[in-house]
Amino acid sequence: MTLPEEGRPAAELLDLLAGLREADLPVRGGKVTAYVYDTGRDAVHDLAATAYREMLEVNCLDPTAFPSIQVLEREVVGAVADRLGGGTGIFTSGGTESIMLAVKAARDARPVPDPQLVVPATAHPAFHKAAHYLGLEPVIVPVDDGYRADPAAVAAAITPRTVLVVASAPSYPHGVMDPITEIAAIAESAGVLCHVDACVGGWVLPWLREAGRPVPPFDLSVPGVTSLSCDLHKYGYAPKGASVVLFADPALRRRAYFASAEWPGYTVINSGVQSSKSAGPLGAAWATLNAVGADGYRDLAVRAMDSAERLIAGLPDGLRVLGAPAVPLVAVASADPALDVFVLADEARDRGWFFQPQLSYRGIPANLHFTITGVSDTGALLGALADAAKAARAAGPPPVPDGLVDAIAALDLDSIDDAGFAELLASAGAGPSGGMAVVNAVLDELPPPTREALLVRFLSALYS
Repeated sequence: MTLPEEGRPAAELLDLLAGLREADLPVRGGKVTAYVYDTGRDAVHDLAATAYREMLEVNCLDPTAFPSIQVLEREVVGAVADRLGGGTGIFTSGGTESIMLAVKAARDARPVPDPQLVVPATAHPAFHKAAHYLGLEPVIVPVDDGYRADPAAVAAAITPRTVLVVASAPSYPHGVMDPITEIAAIAESAGVLCHVDACVGGWVLPWLREAGRPVPPFDLSVPGVTSLSCDLHKYGYAPKGASVVLFADPALRRRAYFASAEWPGYTVINSGVQSSKSAGPLGAAWATLNAVGADGYRDLAVRAMDSAERLIAGLPDGLRVLGAPAVPLVAVASADPALDVFVLADEARDRGWFFQPQLSYRGIPANLHFTITGVSDTGALLGALADAAKAARAAGPPPVPDGLVDAIAALDLDSIDDAGFAELLASAGAGPSGGMAVVNAVLDELPPPTREALLVRFLSALYS
C-alpha cells in the first residue's frame, strides 16, 4: 500500500473494509466453533459496540487523567472477584496478558536463580510464552487418561527453583477440569504460588454451579490458589480485548505492576503489559456485564452446556469425545481409520462451518475442538458434522506427497526466504488456498520444536 496524497472518502474506505471482510469467518450465528462468542442478543452486541466507541479515545495509560477508567475497572474486577472467590485484580487485554502478569508476579515475589514454572501438558501455550518472555523454565508434567493434570507428577516436579504451579479450570483443548484442590494444596505445602487458568471457564462455571450443575471448587476460595485468570471476551461475551487476572493478596498484585523512573519524562507506572491502550474494551466489557446480568449469564451457560451435551450424545458413527467436559468445550477424535479429522475440518469449511483442528500431542490423538455458546444450534451442527464426516470418509486421508514430511524436517529454514517457503508449500499442495488438511497432517507428523519453526515461517509467509 502507498499512502494516498489526499485522504480518501469515508464511505469508500468503509466499502473496502466490507469487501475485505467477505472472506472472513462469520462472527455471529454459531457456525464458527472457536474464536468468537455470540449471545444471540443483538441489543447486547450493539450496546457493547456503542460503549466501545464512547471509550475508544480514552487512554488507559494514566487513570489520574481519566478517572472513568478507575471506576469502570474497579466495577468490572469487583464483579469477577465477587463470583470467583474474592481477591483483587487487573483488567487486561486477554488471557495471555493475564497469564503474563500472573507469571511476572510469581517470579518477582520469589526471586530465585533460573526460576521454573510447573505446567500440565494441557496448559495453555500462554504459559510457555510468558516463560519465554520472562526468563523462566517451563517444567511440563503429564496428564492422566482423562487429560487431567496428575497431582503426584506436579508434586514431583516442584524444586527450590519453582516459583509457580499451574492448573486449568478447565484446560482449553478438551474442556476438562484439573484437580484444583489437590494441586493447590500441594503447592501450598511446598510454599509455592498456584495459578488457576480459568480464562475459558471462569465466566461459565459459576453460572453452571448456580443453576445446579456439579462444579468442583476451583477459584480463589480454594486454599492455596493465589491467582486466577478469567476472560470476559469468552463466556462473558464482551468484545475482544477483555480479561481479568485476580490475586488473593494485594501485595501479589503489586508484583505484577511495572514502574520506571529511569528517565526525565512523564511518570511511568503500568498495571499491565501495555502502556497506552484504548479504554474501549473496558467500557464494552462493563456494558456487557451489566446488560446481560446474572440471570442472563445463568441462562446462556445452561443453554450452552445443554447444547454441548446434545452434541456429545449425537456424534456420528466414527467419532468419539475425548475426556469428560465440565464446560461447553468438546474435543472430538476419530474412531475410524478411514475418517481423518483434518479432512473433515476442510469439508466442514467448504460447507460454511469452522471446526478447529488440534494436533496430536504426547499420546493425545489429533481432534477437532468445538466451543459451544449460547447461540449454538446443535441440530444444524450435528447435521453439518455428519455431512462433512461422510465426505471426509469418501475423500480418504490428506494427499501428503511421499517423502514430504522427511524433506520438511530436514530443511534448513534459515536458508529459505518467505517467498521461497510459500512456493514450497504451494508445490506440495500444502497452501491454505487448497485447504489446511495437508498442512495439519504434515505438522502432526513432526515433533513440537519443528512444528513451531514451521508455524513461524508459515505465518511470516502469510504476511509477506
